Amino acid sequence: MNAYIVKKELQSIADAEKAVILGRFFKSGKGEYGEGDIFIGIKVPEQRKVARRFLDLPLPELKKLLSDPIHECRLTALMILVDNYSKSDAKIRDEIFNFYLANTGYINNWDLVDLSCEKIIGRHLYNTGSDRKILYDLAAHDYLWDQRIAVISTYWFIKNRDFNDTISLCEYFLGHSHDLIHKATGWMLREAGKRNISVLREFLDRHAAVMPRTMLRYAIEKLDDAERKKYMNAKNA
Repeated sequence: MNAYIVKKELQSIADAEKAVILGRFFKSGKGEYGEGDIFIGIKVPEQRKVARRFLDLPLPELKKLLSDPIHECRLTALMILVDNYSKSDAKIRDEIFNFYLANTGYINNWDLVDLSCEKIIGRHLYNTGSDRKILYDLAAHDYLWDQRIAVISTYWFIKNRDFNDTISLCEYFLGHSHDLIHKATGWMLREAGKRNISVLREFLDRHAAVMPRTMLRYAIEKLDDAERKKYMNAKNA
């Protein structure tokens, strides 16, 4: 069982027309955030079926799959990692956690990040009580995808009503220039608000006037009309 076999399996179900659509959707054109990414056109449910057949792929072979230029190869590798993390003992979980952190350079589009980081990085930090400084180190990297990993990883904390790191990272990214970080932070704030509305309101009361508009819109999406208007007006004040 090796990465080559997985790749051949994926190529056998590729769809050229779908590949063109995916390339546009994930902004793989010149000057876009996914510039140069290669798609072969496979729907996510089909990739999951392939991933489930190769859960025994060892980490050295997963490294080959994760470093492949084809997007679907990288996504399938991450699906395998997520499934293995959820089913493994503490020793293997440590190995997967460290492997993930060592290879974030290949986790280089938002779907790759969002599918995996909370279920490996966030889950590991929460369940083991490990030092969460790693999130702030990632946030400080001059690399968009490490920054997104930092904040989306806190989704696992949010689901366990642990909001402090989400709030700290959203504050850290208030001045960020990229739309994908605005969306990520706004999304995490909205999710925090679903579980504790006071946490969201306190953040908005402090920062709504300076939040990037996309971040603000995502954060207030589930509030009622009056509150949405209040915070949008704070932005314009």
